[in-house]
Amino acid sequence: MENSKQMRTWLDDMKLDHPLVIAGPCSAETEEQVLQIANELKDTDVNYFRAGIWKPRTRPGMFEGVGALGLKWLQKVKAETGMKTCTEVANAAHVKLALEHDIDLLWIGARSTVSPFIMQEIADALEGTDKIVLVKNPVNPDLALWLGGIERLHSAGIKNLGAIHRGFSTYEKTKYRNIPEWQLAIEFQNKFPDLPLINDPSHITGNREMIFDVSQTALDLNFDGLMIETHFDPENAWSDAAQQVTPTKLIQIMRDLKIRKESDPEAAYNSELSGLRAQIDVLDNQLIDMLGKRMKVSDSIGALKKQKNVAVLQSNRWNAILGNMILEGESKGLSEEFVLKMFKAIHQESINHQEKIINS
Repeated sequence: MENSKQMRTWLDDMKLDHPLVIAGPCSAETEEQVLQIANELKDTDVNYFRAGIWKPRTRPGMFEGVGALGLKWLQKVKAETGMKTCTEVANAAHVKLALEHDIDLLWIGARSTVSPFIMQEIADALEGTDKIVLVKNPVNPDLALWLGGIERLHSAGIKNLGAIHRGFSTYEKTKYRNIPEWQLAIEFQNKFPDLPLINDPSHITGNREMIFDVSQTALDLNFDGLMIETHFDPENAWSDAAQQVTPTKLIQIMRDLKIRKESDPEAAYNSELSGLRAQIDVLDNQLIDMLGKRMKVSDSIGALKKQKNVAVLQSNRWNAILGNMILEGESKGLSEEFVLKMFKAIHQESINHQEKIINS
C-alpha cells in the first residue's frame, strides 16, 4: 500500500460534485420494502443503495437477515432504478453469492474486521476482483487491526478499496451507540490521505436525531462520504429501528449539510483551516468529557473523606500530582507555566466538588 493514490481511482472516476452517499435499510425485509425505499432514493444524491442481507447479531434469536434471497431484490433495484447496489459480506460464502449477483460494492463489517483469520478468508475469496470493497473499523479502537485488514485485501490484488468509520464499542454509558474516537479516524487519514474514508453516523449514534450533527462533523474532517441507514417506516424496522431515517429526512439532511469546495487557492486554504478547526473542536469536546469524568471521581473521593472525617486538602498528594504533570507536560511540549495554571484550576474545581459533598 505504498502508493494509496492508485486505490482512489474508483471515487475519482465518479466525478461527484458532492460527497459519496450510501443509503438504504439496515436490513432487507421484503422485496416490496426494498424496492419502495430504492424508488424513493433513485433521483437523489444517493450513489449506492445499501441493504443488509446477512445480519451478524450479538445474540441468537434476533432477526439475522433474509439471506441470499435478498440479493435478487438488489438485482431488481438495479434493474428498476439504475442505482448501484451494496451489501455486507462476512465470509467467503457471502462473497461468492454477492459476486454471482453482481453487487457493485461490498463492505466488511466491524465484527469481521476484528479477526485476521476472517479477513484473510474474505481476501482470498475476493482475490483480483474489480468490485469496490470497503472495510469498517473493528469494534475495538485498534488502528493497526483496521489497517491490517485493508492490507490483506490489497495484497490479494484488490485495488478499489476504502474504509468506513462506524465508531467503537465501549462499556461506558455515553450519548453514542459507538463512540466516534474521531482522533483515530484522523490518524487513519494522516496515514492514508488518499484512501477513501466514509462515515457511518447511523452506527455511531444509534439515534436518528443525531445523524445530522455527526455527518456534519465528518464532512468538516474531510471524510469522503456518508453511509446512512434509511427506511420508509423506521419505527417498525426489523433491526436498528432507532437509528434509521426516512428517505424524506435523508434528502433534507443532504440539503442542509455544509460542504466545503476547493475551487481556488483561497478555498483550499479555508478548507484546510476548517478541517484543522474541526479537529480542535473534537479534542475540546474530549477535554470537557474527560474533565467531567475526573470530577465524578473527585465526588467519590469527597464522599469517602466525609465518611472518614478526613480534610479535603492533602498537600503531599497535590504536590506529587503537580510535579508529575509538569514533567509530563514538558514531554508534550507544554510550558510549566501553562501546566501550573491548568492544574491549579482543575484542583480548585475538585476541591469545590469535595467541599460541597462534605458540607452537604
